[in-house]
Amino acid sequence: MGVSGSGKTTLGLQLSENLGLEFYDGDHFHSKSNIDKMSAGNPLTDEDRFEWLESINEAAQKLVASKTSGIFACSALKEKYRILLSKNIENEIVFLYLKGTKEVIQARMNARKGHFMPSQLLDSQFKTLEEPQNALEIDLTKSPAEMMQETLEKINLSEFGLVGLGVMGKSLARNLANNGFQISLFNRFVEDKEVSIAEKFIDSHEELKTAKGFEDLEKFCKSLQTPRKIFLMIKAGVETDEFIEKIKPYLQKGDILIDGGNSHFKDTKKRMDYLAENDLHFIGTGVSGGEEGALRGPSIMPSGNAAAYKNIERFLNKIAAIDKNGGSCCTYIGADGSGHFIKMVHNGVEYAEMQLIAEVYALLRYKNGLNPDEISEIFHNWNGGQLKSYLLEITAKILTKKEKGKWLVDLILDQAGNKGTGNWTTVTATELGIPATLITSALFARYVSTVREKYESIPSNTENESKNLNFRIIEKAYALARMVNHQQGFGLIKTASDAYNWSLNLSEIARIWTNGCIIRSTLMEDIQIYFETTADLFEVSEIKQQIIDFKGDLKCFCLSALQAELPIPCMLSANDYINSLNQNINTANIIQAQRDFFGAHTYQRRDAEGGKFFHTIWE
Repeated sequence: MGVSGSGKTTLGLQLSENLGLEFYDGDHFHSKSNIDKMSAGNPLTDEDRFEWLESINEAAQKLVASKTSGIFACSALKEKYRILLSKNIENEIVFLYLKGTKEVIQARMNARKGHFMPSQLLDSQFKTLEEPQNALEIDLTKSPAEMMQETLEKINLSEFGLVGLGVMGKSLARNLANNGFQISLFNRFVEDKEVSIAEKFIDSHEELKTAKGFEDLEKFCKSLQTPRKIFLMIKAGVETDEFIEKIKPYLQKGDILIDGGNSHFKDTKKRMDYLAENDLHFIGTGVSGGEEGALRGPSIMPSGNAAAYKNIERFLNKIAAIDKNGGSCCTYIGADGSGHFIKMVHNGVEYAEMQLIAEVYALLRYKNGLNPDEISEIFHNWNGGQLKSYLLEITAKILTKKEKGKWLVDLILDQAGNKGTGNWTTVTATELGIPATLITSALFARYVSTVREKYESIPSNTENESKNLNFRIIEKAYALARMVNHQQGFGLIKTASDAYNWSLNLSEIARIWTNGCIIRSTLMEDIQIYFETTADLFEVSEIKQQIIDFKGDLKCFCLSALQAELPIPCMLSANDYINSLNQNINTANIIQAQRDFFGAHTYQRRDAEGGKFFHTIWE
């Protein structure tokens, strides 16, 4: 591609001969009316070009369908032209942009004979040209032989790089390869511990046979097409900053680093600003789905410079999960570290979802007296309806797993780990003044699990406990608590969006969480639709009714669990949150009076106009 006279046909024919591929001259797809118009010295309009571009695209689609490659020479001057040329075959195209000055090309056109396009139209070509951001650039001032050599070198470079071959990194690498991308892989060298990791990994998987492995960072960077696109799957925090310093000398203007780790969103913003000083791009990207999701299709949450994202969009879209309507579970989230922010909140919601299931399990097992197989059957049945979720599905499977006749869950140490995102979500919620009570309760439940073995068991006193709850009450209580969790999580996202001017699309965020990620569920599919018309789930009429209908069931669950002396922090948080929204019960007024008494902090009155503050001498 390039303006007329840049040498597209010359290079295309050379490549055709060298690679043994059919050559297609874009000029041959023009209609007679287009040729007549250009011959008369009149530039084509977008409308004139539409049918021409579509006919080229149709020819390219036929090649793809027949699993054949070909070489097309086409000016493709505007981004929207290139989008049309790529229709339905976005991941099959490599654009080669023949770049040069108008003076050089003018001289070539003046020397060209027998072509319908006069050289005076070159000004209109350059005026129309929108230089591509994601194409291999070929210097057209070189000789045809040199251009040919440069092209062959560049098309043999890898399209995409990945750093860090841990569990997630390996799965994403295989995902990229399975989707037809030519990739380079880098893993650090640690003597006697990590040696030739990338090469050994490539050798162990057939789909990676064309991948290139490195433990030399400079060679890794030189193996990539520019602008380089490098996915970082390394430990968040100091390790990420240290790696940026190591790779930075081998990068050049326009290169893109994609941080797929669980980095803090404020750190991501700092890294973006730091690298931007050298015209380098940093895309903070949340990735959810675990090992299997990373391999088969995760939910992907990128943020940062929107123009830079366009250069990596086709890669991320191709490896992401697919929603029920065929859309990619990847979308541009917004500016700064907003991608890492919503991944952080995703994980916070995940904490609470897991804790709620654990609390339901506790009631069914220790109050109702069911064994894990029986509880698994209940979860399996629930998972066939509106409560369907990935976490409920895997829990049903977990509860049937046995070793030597014993349920494996009973052999697992009763201590839950965490990697920091739940903590960050809780801290951020407090900073923004949002009551993410279920997330906080779930986090502290994990903390409690790590310290309670220091204490002697306190004897139970359940003499007056109530009868067992029926499964329908438990089901409705669980459903309502989950709704509260999601309302609080998305409320935190909405508040952050407003506070940081991110303009986040809640419906679109919910959509990419309907598949691939850990908190995918039928509820999330409903939430996507709700957010098309509202920014608060508790404003949805169906949810308001559910609160009214299920509130009593949640209370019964909590009472029954408390009588059985079961720890249910998230269920209690959900119940307390709903109770706290009751405007007929006042407690915060007492607190305001206390604050005014000891600190003269003032208070507002119901019987006075808003914004007016009062102070009382209380004694």
